[in-house]
Amino acid sequence: MERYFSQSEYEVRWAKVAAGLKAKGLDAALIWGRSAGTYERSGDVLYLTGYYGTHSGQGMDTPLTTARGFASVLFKVGETPELMADEPGPNPDLLATNRVGWSRNTIQGSAEMLAKRGIKGRVGFVGSDFFPIKYWEAFKAATPAIEWVMIDDLVRDVRRIKNPRELEAIRQGGRIAGRALTRLVENLIAGKSEAEAAAEAAREVVRGGGHVHMIPVNHGDLIHYFTRDPLAGYSHDAPKPGDLVRGWVYGPMFQGYWLDPGRTAVCGRRASNAQKNLIEACASIVETLVADIRPGVRLMDLATKGQTMLADTGAEKDQAAEKWPLFGHGVGLFFEKPYISTSMGSPDDVFEEGMVMGVEAFVAHAGVGSAGFEQNVIVGPRGAEIITDAPMLWW
Repeated sequence: MERYFSQSEYEVRWAKVAAGLKAKGLDAALIWGRSAGTYERSGDVLYLTGYYGTHSGQGMDTPLTTARGFASVLFKVGETPELMADEPGPNPDLLATNRVGWSRNTIQGSAEMLAKRGIKGRVGFVGSDFFPIKYWEAFKAATPAIEWVMIDDLVRDVRRIKNPRELEAIRQGGRIAGRALTRLVENLIAGKSEAEAAAEAAREVVRGGGHVHMIPVNHGDLIHYFTRDPLAGYSHDAPKPGDLVRGWVYGPMFQGYWLDPGRTAVCGRRASNAQKNLIEACASIVETLVADIRPGVRLMDLATKGQTMLADTGAEKDQAAEKWPLFGHGVGLFFEKPYISTSMGSPDDVFEEGMVMGVEAFVAHAGVGSAGFEQNVIVGPRGAEIITDAPMLWW
């Protein structure tokens, strides 16, 4: 297996992180990641070194092992990053750095790495949003010469704009996600069970080289909930002709890059006028917002337009709309900032070329049901490029 990204690509990333670190008045940071079967917080370490660990059992410490699944990168301006892996002998052909150590206790191993390198004073800490308290207490005690400065967005700020090679991976992921979502909806409108439909979607993801985080599905009488079975995301229940069906496919689709498209349709393609109005209104919000995306456009302005369109549909609140008061978000090596939202976003956020976004909407009508749609797009120089090309409407 060959490494997807070139060494020069990683070195460009290192230079951008170094610039961000210096802008914060720091010259060193310890950057944490969590992998071992989960992907939500593996991105920073993966982005900088190419490392993804397979040592599962995180949080289940033993007399021999501590912090399985947690790895760190010591990043010092002007020097090659040093990886502290949580497993022995990672394949060097997949790594961007030749400075690699490992420990059965990466909390202690990382502290020893810092001491060996003579790191003291103010040092950045990346990962406080997921680093467990029990490890933090042990780590602080093991690094008394360091004043830790929390800078969780250090690498995420650099990850926000994707370069051409990343966009190639994301387009490939879009093709995988589009095929998977198409198979999901095809099976739901054919009356297959949610589990059968999800299995067909998952097959497309796995055969394309991706991983499923969740396939949330619902239909019929319970569609006002985001999923019928929150534990799996899908149930063994099957929709009947005339039932609204809704599904999403999301996870790291290719090379760790996440996508999360969603669609709504009607089982048997036998939609009532009220169902068509609901679905088309929801789809129209997403399509209109996608068409308005340009570099320089403020995300807050797009969110305000989405709110106006949503109000014009006469929409009522449902679970999904309450959970996510937004019309989209960044995507990359997980769900990312910025948000297309008047309550979750920043007035200063503007679309920039190279961003990858999810654009979404949820509409509920009493007595009819709930619809949801999401497209994934790349922000190009003249507008948005749709990369998840499953059909929007299934009439």
